[in-house]
Amino acid sequence: MDRSRDIADARLPQLREQEPLARYTGWRIGGPARYMAIAASEGELVAALRWAIERELPVLMLGGGTNMLISDQGFPGLVVRYRAQMQQLEDLDGEARLYVAAGAPMAGTARRMSSQGYRGLQWAEGLPGTIGGAVYGNAGCYGGDVASQLTRAWMLQPDGSIEVWDVERLGYGYRTSVLKAQAAEASGPPGPVVLAAEFRLVPDNPQVLRAEMEAIALARRSKTPGGSSCGSVFKNPPGDAAGRLIEAAGLKGLRVGGAIISEKHGNYIINQGGASAKDVLALIDLAREEVLRQFGVALDLEVQLVGFGGAEGSLWPRSCA
Repeated sequence: MDRSRDIADARLPQLREQEPLARYTGWRIGGPARYMAIAASEGELVAALRWAIERELPVLMLGGGTNMLISDQGFPGLVVRYRAQMQQLEDLDGEARLYVAAGAPMAGTARRMSSQGYRGLQWAEGLPGTIGGAVYGNAGCYGGDVASQLTRAWMLQPDGSIEVWDVERLGYGYRTSVLKAQAAEASGPPGPVVLAAEFRLVPDNPQVLRAEMEAIALARRSKTPGGSSCGSVFKNPPGDAAGRLIEAAGLKGLRVGGAIISEKHGNYIINQGGASAKDVLALIDLAREEVLRQFGVALDLEVQLVGFGGAEGSLWPRSCA
């Protein structure tokens, strides 16, 4: 599937000033963006990024906002939401390739492909966020992840060119990639933006796939707390589970302000209404300290912190979660 092309129609989308970011995040937390742009096409995305770079503004790519804690002060530059959702399926010998734009929802794409009789993404049933965010962080659950199905991704470079990266170049690990690792380094070089991805799928019985996805949906509902959250806060340490450790430390139900460590799952922090980023960050710190003190295990964050200092000050996008 040849996707090499020049970006046309580079028109600047409408800019919003002092746009509250809480409405765009899973936690329903976050102060205002100095500027915000919703880009519906590659051209609008390029124009928005050029506009910010010319003004030496930091840029944040915001996908579904599901794996991100934005500070109460917000973001001092341009926040961009990339909404392109084009999909194209190509049948090959005994398998298929799905090209999908980064703004498409991960769970919706999984349901669509399974209903059409293609196996490969059914594990993503109910997974929040976008294709771009999933590629950026190697999203995964229920026995599958992006790394196992992705063949290549189209990346927008700081100079406006597009490169096609094979999956190996993304350097995937458990819930991480070279993109995510680079974002954690405030002094690191500018990073690329995910424009689209290609996944490897195989034909299968739609009824079988529907049954599998229904089972995954049931399992997810049984484990996932209700309310506003980002999903898992911490990565699971090798051979263990962050939720189990937090529960064993006696922290379930611990509350700071409007935020609480879920009684149902220790690796979830819920905004029960009016929680601030400061409240959530306090619970994150308490969980880390207690698990380390009691069990000698250092928990690593799965959620990205934005606006607390560090990589978010880059003059190029660092995330699309």
